[in-house]
Amino acid sequence: MSTETRTAIVTGAARGIGAAIAKRLAADGFQTVVNYASSAAAAQAVVAAIEQAGGRAAAVAGDVAEASAVKSLFDRAEAVFGPVDVLVNNAGVLRLGPLAEVSDDDYQRQIAVNLTGAFNGMREGARRVRDGGRIINLSTSVVGVYAATKAAVEAMTHVLAKELGPRRVAVNAVAPGPIATEMFLTSRSEEAVRQIVKDIPLGRLGEPDDIARVVSFLAGPDGGWVNGQVIRTNGGRN
Repeated sequence: MSTETRTAIVTGAARGIGAAIAKRLAADGFQTVVNYASSAAAAQAVVAAIEQAGGRAAAVAGDVAEASAVKSLFDRAEAVFGPVDVLVNNAGVLRLGPLAEVSDDDYQRQIAVNLTGAFNGMREGARRVRDGGRIINLSTSVVGVYAATKAAVEAMTHVLAKELGPRRVAVNAVAPGPIATEMFLTSRSEEAVRQIVKDIPLGRLGEPDDIARVVSFLAGPDGGWVNGQVIRTNGGRN
């Protein structure tokens, strides 16, 4: 699969893992749509970095929890760059805490963005990603309600991979372990982070670029025979 004049959408791409994925796919030659829900300035900064490096990108607002927003995201991508070849369902929210302490609002928001948002993306992608393209979902290696939403995403990944196989659209998931993003580091104490690092056989937190490299492989020509898989990218931490 050549990346010449190919287009990729990355949801939740204003910061962290999503931003790293958007920049990497742009470096690989994809025209890249940087989706964001509310962080317009951060998304524009990602676009500026891509353009400064010689790539093409556009920031497009939209809450993936809304089906109409996902449809509009594809509409905008097609209007600016043409048909979509790769969709990366990265957008997600994380609320840490014991199940007994999860509020109704936190539970509903995680379901809305992490599960319904991914479903909205997969459904629209199944209709509109070009033959021979890719759909790549982000899962997780953490626990809690967040993990429950991602388990459902993994199940849908396997189903959609079979459904889209005849069109040569490969559907896979990447499940990051602990990644040194702002969201991860600010939601835990320094002691908690140190303990997590001790549990990682490779002895460090992951970086957003570690995940972007795996997505790049799945989106590119070398990933064409990988389908219906969940790649656990976690440094060996189970």
